[in-house]
Amino acid sequence: MKFSYKSAGVNIKKADDFISIIKPLVKKTFNKSVLQGIGNFGALYNINLKNCKNPVLVSSIDGVGTKIKLAIIAKKYNTIGEDLVNHCVNDIAVCGATPLFFLDYYATGKLKTEVATEILSGLINGCRKNNVALIGGETAEMPGIYSKNDFDLAGVIVGIAERDKILNKKSVKKGDVLIGLPSNGLHTNGYSLVRKIFNTREKLFKYYNSLNSKLIDELLKVHKSYLSIIRKSINEFKIKSISHITGGGILGNTKRVVPDNFNIKIDWDAWEIPEIFKIIKRAGNVSESDMRRTFNLGIGIIFIISKTIVNKYINFLKVNNQQYYIIGEIK
Repeated sequence: MKFSYKSAGVNIKKADDFISIIKPLVKKTFNKSVLQGIGNFGALYNINLKNCKNPVLVSSIDGVGTKIKLAIIAKKYNTIGEDLVNHCVNDIAVCGATPLFFLDYYATGKLKTEVATEILSGLINGCRKNNVALIGGETAEMPGIYSKNDFDLAGVIVGIAERDKILNKKSVKKGDVLIGLPSNGLHTNGYSLVRKIFNTREKLFKYYNSLNSKLIDELLKVHKSYLSIIRKSINEFKIKSISHITGGGILGNTKRVVPDNFNIKIDWDAWEIPEIFKIIKRAGNVSESDMRRTFNLGIGIIFIISKTIVNKYINFLKVNNQQYYIIGEIK
């Protein structure tokens, strides 16, 4: 019997054809700093340091988690790429960085050009909205690791920050106030629990009047980017720390940006928990402690500021049409 790479499940020509399709699409995210993108063994990016006295590169890597499984079930692939970009952008933005470029990793059991192109459209959309160049990536066909319908998606982001503008949790003091901005649903965390509770198509595709949508549509809402309001806030105010509420919930993530010798007091009644989380709690009989550890519960990002500037900062948020909640303080 004669074997080939194709008979083993890897179609090199199909991968090459896919690269040819996506090249012009990816170039829409390029700016003048991109010297060379897709095609070479490495992407080249020229960093402009004219306006940066003491530059620091800030990087992060992340994935979309098992939200991918819901995208596969719904056959809706054009949002998870944007989820990934926004998640990574938020992670470095809360450190005080401005994102520069992004790289993705897409691995699948069998390369399906239409699916891969939809995923890429989400990546491109996210990069363009955040003014980030998608300068490279990897598309891997891996039969035996993934089934033919399964895939994984991960991304790396690199940004830049002025050293004295990097947020330092050492500046957090007793009495500082926590200002929370709303999330857009689950973002990209808690989906393993959600899939355990809503474990049939019937449950996932059920229409909820309280949501004005099917459950799966609510679950696939795009992870929100907070880049714009973070940059504006840092430029105009002394922001002590910022936490991006991902896996670990409000307390778990905010502890990461507060010194160990302080406690965080959260007023859990300061905002109305969105309906999607109430549905999850009821359907799975999930304890309140598990809900708080697993989900963002309607708060996507938290700014920690001195109580002396709370009124000015709230007025600033209003001018920028930002909904907000005063959700706690540092003890």
